[in-house]
Amino acid sequence: MSKRGNRWTPFERAATISTVTDESDGQTSSPASSKHVRFVELPSAAMTALLDGDLTRASAEAGVELTEYFVTGRARRLWRLRLGQLAADPASARWIVRAAVAEPGGAVVGHAGFHGPPDEAGMVEIGYSVSPEFRRQGYAQAMLAELLRRAAAEPTVRTVRATISPGNAASLATISGFGFAEVGEQWDDEDGLELIFEIPANRRPLQSIA
Repeated sequence: MSKRGNRWTPFERAATISTVTDESDGQTSSPASSKHVRFVELPSAAMTALLDGDLTRASAEAGVELTEYFVTGRARRLWRLRLGQLAADPASARWIVRAAVAEPGGAVVGHAGFHGPPDEAGMVEIGYSVSPEFRRQGYAQAMLAELLRRAAAEPTVRTVRATISPGNAASLATISGFGFAEVGEQWDDEDGLELIFEIPANRRPLQSIA
């Protein structure tokens, strides 16, 4: 992915949330807790290195220390998919997956992004995943908050979508405080039945991401 002039300030701004859950357990943590994350580009060279299982090279390309979570079988399927997407549409680089970095510690806690640019109706779909050792700490909601912040900054985005298995109580709990409404269901060839949730993009006066 191109850095496109490093103009990612709204997307990379840290999120602070006071009541947090994440995808691992669906439990609400202390109202006094908060998490901060920033998103870091995973250029195509980094994703290619991850497909090769070369964490050292991938980390050098990304500029952050990636973990074994980025070379699991499921993760490699994601990199393969996104590399194909970039080959077909280089402009999608500014929308898709990035590493999520905890601040102030700097640990890479997972990855997040959109599935691609908005469609003709202005819909974008979110995706995020937390490394096992950082679950039950609130990072999934921090990632989600940042994705919604970015969507709100984009004048071309009208709707944000999340798709979740009906049996994934933890992920359902993660989105529950953000105002998503269930609008239907779909069948995914890999994950099976998924519920579709959507929320209008918040038109707060944020700078668009170029």
